[in-house]
Amino acid sequence: MNGTSREPRIRMPAAAAPTNSGGDVFGGWVMSQVDIAGSIPAVLRARGRVVTVAVERMHFRRPVQRGDMVSVFADVIRTGRTSMTVDVEVRVDRNPADPETLTVADARLVYVAVDEEGRPRPLPRDT
Repeated sequence: MNGTSREPRIRMPAAAAPTNSGGDVFGGWVMSQVDIAGSIPAVLRARGRVVTVAVERMHFRRPVQRGDMVSVFADVIRTGRTSMTVDVEVRVDRNPADPETLTVADARLVYVAVDEEGRPRPLPRDT
């Protein structure tokens, strides 16, 4: 996945994110942003409600630091009858005085389209 030439699904400063004793942002906060961003293309593809059913992988490459500007990119890479696999990439813009952009995490999640009762439903056909 290459997030350089497209818009992020979500973007936010890590200024108010909870940090650990070393001053880095908790991985759980990063994971929640990954799930939110991953759900956006899944909802668009499903044209409705989805639920997260699996995190196939979550790889933390570097810590997110307080003050980083976090951008999360996500794309559906595979569809099944009711499910979608979404690849997610987390990048940060760090140090405004001497800017650098770093990939800090990536993940693969699976979402399932569900109906009003929470039961799996078929994905609409691609148009």
